[in-house]
Amino acid sequence: MHKTRGQRVGLAVLGIAATVFFFFPTYWMITTALKTPAQILSPDYDLIPLSVTFDNFASAFGKDGFTSFLTNSLIVTLGSVAVALAAGLLAAVPLARMRFRGRKGFVLLVLIAQLAPLEALFVPLYLIMRDANLLDKLPSLLLVYVAFTLPFTVWTLRGFVKGIPVELEEAAMVDGCGRWGVFRRVTLPLLGPGLVATSVFSFVTAWNEFLFALVFIRDKGNQTLPVWLSSFRTAFGTDWGGIMAASVIYAVPALVFFMFVQRKLVSGATAGAVKG
Repeated sequence: MHKTRGQRVGLAVLGIAATVFFFFPTYWMITTALKTPAQILSPDYDLIPLSVTFDNFASAFGKDGFTSFLTNSLIVTLGSVAVALAAGLLAAVPLARMRFRGRKGFVLLVLIAQLAPLEALFVPLYLIMRDANLLDKLPSLLLVYVAFTLPFTVWTLRGFVKGIPVELEEAAMVDGCGRWGVFRRVTLPLLGPGLVATSVFSFVTAWNEFLFALVFIRDKGNQTLPVWLSSFRTAFGTDWGGIMAASVIYAVPALVFFMFVQRKLVSGATAGAVKG
């Protein structure tokens, strides 16, 4: 059914209003980072800063341990994304394409693991890391983040694999491709949107995690950026300009990662590939 001009205008206005509503906190964060302390604490809050300063960004970049925290965050985040994608892909393909005893039960366990609250796993994970002598070490965070994101990765990639027509793989095998060749030349390229969706979820989950990073890592040399953000609040008060500037800096890697992979987010990659 074709929409009238009034309906299209109404939907456009609604979309613009929703965009402004969700973007406003980010805009507030950026403008606050560009203000002086006097402007930030002023009761007359200006939506558009009358003057701009980059002192807050200089203070954030100069904060003790920034480079170390950034490196640690990148290591555990990118490492957990890579491990979760590799393990999830190796589990998703057999679950979607093969029939074996216990398959449905395993899929159910994956779903249950995804639904389990993180708070319920906090104490057991801490005890496991303590007994394995992994506390105060980055591998402990990497393993925890993989455990958090792997069920979602397996479940999502399984759905994407099932969405790829089996006829494409059978045609490749008729043309002489083996099972590995079919996976590398047919299945894997068509899984691009699924891999991107799960990688974005894994990246954001690991990048923003604070509680486990705070408790499992007490050594400042191994702490991550979410813990670094908390250092702007002390017993003497909160450096609002500094913490807003640090939050802007903190958001940049996630934005860059998404911009790098978003071109793969194309739906309907196999539409029309098979007739009938």
